Amino acid sequence: MKEKIKKLNDYEWLLPKGSRDRMNVDAKIIANKKILDMIEDDAVQQLTNVTTLPGVVEPVIGLPDMHWGYGLPMGAVGAFDAEDGIISAGLCGFDINCGINLIRTNLTIKEVRPKIKELIQALFNAVPCGVGAKGKLRLSPSELDEVLLHGMDWAIKEGYSTKDDKAATEEHGCMDGADPSKISDLAKKRGAPQLGTLGAGNHFLEVQEVTDVFEDSGPWGVREPGQIMIMVHCGSRGLGHQVATDYLKIQEQAVKKYNIWLPDPQLSCAPANSQEGHDFFDAMRAAVNYSFTNRAVMTKWIRETFEHVFGRTWEDMDMKTVYALAHNIVKLEEHTVNGEKRKLYVHRKGATRSFPGQAVLIAGSMGTSSYLLKGTEVAMAKTFGSSAHGAGRAMSRHAAIKKFWGSKVKEDLEKQGIIAQSTHPKVLSEEAPQAYKDIEAVIDSVHGSGISLKVARLAPVGVAKG
Repeated sequence: MKEKIKKLNDYEWLLPKGSRDRMNVDAKIIANKKILDMIEDDAVQQLTNVTTLPGVVEPVIGLPDMHWGYGLPMGAVGAFDAEDGIISAGLCGFDINCGINLIRTNLTIKEVRPKIKELIQALFNAVPCGVGAKGKLRLSPSELDEVLLHGMDWAIKEGYSTKDDKAATEEHGCMDGADPSKISDLAKKRGAPQLGTLGAGNHFLEVQEVTDVFEDSGPWGVREPGQIMIMVHCGSRGLGHQVATDYLKIQEQAVKKYNIWLPDPQLSCAPANSQEGHDFFDAMRAAVNYSFTNRAVMTKWIRETFEHVFGRTWEDMDMKTVYALAHNIVKLEEHTVNGEKRKLYVHRKGATRSFPGQAVLIAGSMGTSSYLLKGTEVAMAKTFGSSAHGAGRAMSRHAAIKKFWGSKVKEDLEKQGIIAQSTHPKVLSEEAPQAYKDIEAVIDSVHGSGISLKVARLAPVGVAKG
């Protein structure tokens, strides 16, 4: 498929709808040439598959972190008409609302560097992580339903979060319309013991140093190089994964019931206005609320750890949420399409909102920088208000484990001044920096295309992984 890509400019590439049979709309990739050359042909094929679905709105977007995934590539956006389109669990992603919280401090690298080993070990001990990790909380069924329904409002009521945290969170930490009754008992059983846990894979808790400030970041409290920040990346854990699994099975049957043609069975979906479509959307919103709350609870553990290590209150250290956002999510939004305002179900899989003036957080790979950016009107016009979510894998986890030794990865990071702690050396193998795309090329792509503009660069000092 890549041979059919047409260059629009240095950062935009078009796959016109005549590129293959049954394409209803164009596909577009946001990337510089270096990134485009790294994108697998299979991922491009997956992107064009989405253009064949009912009610799809032009264009289907591939972002610079795009790589082969389940049905739709990770790092992609598909928008569908709210009446005539579809809604899909696979196009949302298995880890529903796998997102990022960025927390600022008034600490400096000079204060933190001498204590970084102690700090990372303390954070690793305080925030449960790893496959199947269980948290410090034990929720009753009614408490879990309250989390699913009310999100961060539950965390505030129970003393785990603050109103300022909520104000700095996408959807204010709660999507309206969530329905816990649409979530299976198995999903709830998996989620009940995991609130406040980091998980495994590409999830991380990272202490970072501001190295560059590109423009005024006053609203977010990023002041100058040397300032210490904390970034948390995780999602809805076993609950969200089970919700996705359950509804993929339901939507496989819906495809047959509504006679929907699919180029790939992994694109199982349901009409947006069907009962199956509504049920998934209501369940997904509940899983989104769980994930917002999960990161809010971990924020409390992080604050308490900093208090213990530095002997100051978290308020005195100005440990406020800069912004907290979601990936792997479906939103019902109004967008202007060909001069007309339309309601669309926007599926952002491995992608984040980039609305004008809103904070955008793009995570690097372990050992490379992350970025704070801001959204733009250009993104509204080009990508349904969307941007990349991270560096994006350049190598599968299996291939990375075969190629890299975890102990060597840890040693190399320490030589760079980065302290890494994980539950198992294999985690460091599969998350080795070389297994990901060059974050600087990803950032060049989003900044150069105008869909997100650089505000600050954040380099890792220490990282805890599951």
